[in-house]
Amino acid sequence: MDFNLTEEHLMIRDAARDFAQNELLPGVIERDEKQEFPNELVRKMGELGFMGVMVDPKYGGSGMDTISYVLIMEELSKIDASASVMVSVNNSLVCYGLEAYGTEEQKQKYLTKLATGEEIGAFCLSEPEAGSDATSQATTAEDKGDYYLLNGTKNWITNGGRAGVYLVIAQTDRSKGHRGINAFIVEKGMEGFHIGPKEDKLGIRGSDTHTLQFNDVKVPKENRIGEDGFGFKFAMKTLSGGRIGIAAQALGIASGAYELALKYSKERKAFGTEICNHQAIAFKLADMYTDISAARHLIMEAACDKDAGRDYTRTGAMAKLYASKVAMEHTVEAVQIHGGNGFVKEYHVERLMRDAKITQIYEGTSEIQKIVISRSLIKE
Repeated sequence: MDFNLTEEHLMIRDAARDFAQNELLPGVIERDEKQEFPNELVRKMGELGFMGVMVDPKYGGSGMDTISYVLIMEELSKIDASASVMVSVNNSLVCYGLEAYGTEEQKQKYLTKLATGEEIGAFCLSEPEAGSDATSQATTAEDKGDYYLLNGTKNWITNGGRAGVYLVIAQTDRSKGHRGINAFIVEKGMEGFHIGPKEDKLGIRGSDTHTLQFNDVKVPKENRIGEDGFGFKFAMKTLSGGRIGIAAQALGIASGAYELALKYSKERKAFGTEICNHQAIAFKLADMYTDISAARHLIMEAACDKDAGRDYTRTGAMAKLYASKVAMEHTVEAVQIHGGNGFVKEYHVERLMRDAKITQIYEGTSEIQKIVISRSLIKE
């Protein structure tokens, strides 16, 4: 086993780190307060290849591997998780789903714009009564011959207001259960498609999160992804890869908090010495670094499984479960190390603590990850 990154991977990591430090860091507190993320920074991420990291270059992507994607996600998330979640959804859920399961016509029409950042994608699965229970889709798509009539509501949709392309999961035949679910490509501006108010969130406040409503939206038959009834399998396959991205986001949040805490502990003095010299603080730093390193190894294992064509369902779930736990626990510790300063926005760690919580919830809650992991063990 070789745990060293290649020269190419180091260059990719450094490019992402430079962008995060030079472009994302200035204004990150203001963006959190105003709940907005500027289009200019999205455009720059597209130019750097961050919006289509793993997409084949023939469709406008960067053609990189999953390890590269993980490195980019970690570096962006250290500074601004609102930026990284846009990258995660566009890459893991939308671009991957279209490239892996879309028709050539769908790829040429949609993927080429998504991979370059010309358009941003959104993945629409969650509903008011169908969060973790993804089989209970209330959104319906009635087959009308040459088109489907889409009706329903989707909640908590990342990129909901700014996306141009939406992958929508809907029930076509309820009698078939999960085999009656389909996935559709919906474009912003289609008649009957309405974007609700922006959510006022605890964390990742710069990320654009909305409720979407579909009222008799006519979706052309050619916009269905895969064969009839493939929608649920499509959603589960894409979410498995998405978990690696969110695990990397959680890793970045935890790692960013650790770096700030370490730096602060070397500067802040108490009882005649820097607080890093006090065992109470030194042991916190030791635990943070150890847990972050363990999370990184789990994520890299899942990324390697994906790149090698192995089943990454379990390793991806393990990576997300553990990395999100580490992010939540150690952003709290980073605030503690900062003391009173950790409770004010200027020192960044309070925002990282708020951002960390969502990694235990979206793209499968921690409880769902335990179901995925335990089922895979029992089947062996």
